[in-house]
Amino acid sequence: MNDSSPRPVTDPIEALQAEIKRLHAEAGRNVNLFRRMLDRELAILEAQTLPELLGVIVDGLRSSHGVESVTLVVQDPQHEIRHLLLGDGHMPDAFAGVVFVDSVVMLAPQMRSLVRPWLGPYVGSDHQLLFPGAEGLASVAIMPLIRGRQLVGSLNFGSVDAQRFTAAHGSDFLGRLGMITGLAIDNACNRARLMHAGLTDYLTGWHNRRYLHSRLREEIARSQRQGTATALLMMDLDRFKEINDNCGHLGGDIVIREVAMRIDGQIRVSDAAARFGGDEFAVLLTGAGLDEARLIADRIIHAVSASPVDLGSGVTRTVTLSIGIAVTAPGATAGDLKSRADKLLAEADAALYRAKSAGRNRIEVAR
Repeated sequence: MNDSSPRPVTDPIEALQAEIKRLHAEAGRNVNLFRRMLDRELAILEAQTLPELLGVIVDGLRSSHGVESVTLVVQDPQHEIRHLLLGDGHMPDAFAGVVFVDSVVMLAPQMRSLVRPWLGPYVGSDHQLLFPGAEGLASVAIMPLIRGRQLVGSLNFGSVDAQRFTAAHGSDFLGRLGMITGLAIDNACNRARLMHAGLTDYLTGWHNRRYLHSRLREEIARSQRQGTATALLMMDLDRFKEINDNCGHLGGDIVIREVAMRIDGQIRVSDAAARFGGDEFAVLLTGAGLDEARLIADRIIHAVSASPVDLGSGVTRTVTLSIGIAVTAPGATAGDLKSRADKLLAEADAALYRAKSAGRNRIEVAR
């Protein structure tokens, strides 16, 4: 009988040649992997904006590393990074695979002491918050993002192959990738902060009038594409001159800051708030119709007047404000973006004037 099965290698020379061939093939794979990693690291470092960087990290790494899922968890307790994205006209939830959280500690057991990459089996009860919506994962790699010795996020790979990421695998390359990713995010955020510095009010930390004009056109264009409405609240403190006259401009500044904080506590993370000038504020409510705008305006009215503002030295003042509301029709297309933005501002401002004339501390809607 003719036995066609391969004969075992018994000759030492043949065994050595086979091992050299295997090592050569493995070295070639490692070289190709290293080149891909260098290319991806370079792409991450070359990203010019925060939105571009997030896309390069999630989509680019998933493609270059051939894994089924890549996610980026970013700790953003003050919603600053999300506001930076919104400032560039990008909704934070539009970045699939990017998870913004107030704290990373409770997302997975490994996050409590993560200082170097963790590789091992995927456990749904442990890792589902790191990979929202992912299915069929069998192994994962969790790479820490560190800033000032504090864990501020993680870069996560998920594979359907149970042997793709195990504790037996080396993690130096992954650790380097996590470090580069963290630095790139910091740099992109710093660039965004500098760009927005000229669009920010120094007293409240809110955006300023210039920013609002730009953002308003963007949101009107978005509402046109999506067939949704956009609402604008124009707000003015009642009898603010009396506060300045009786408590000085420092007291007035305290009131401005406190009122801004109270307003900020009532609006959504997707909304854009701006100090329009002096004691006047504006809030752009994305995707909001008249009913929702009324509800938020009512919450703001009550939050501002709920308790006196402490001006120091035992001096307090109860303050109120008046609000004018204007809303675009869902999907409206009449006129160019600038004229439609100017019209919405004028309508909200006219409604605010009626609220002031009708007795203050009230809400009026554009006619």
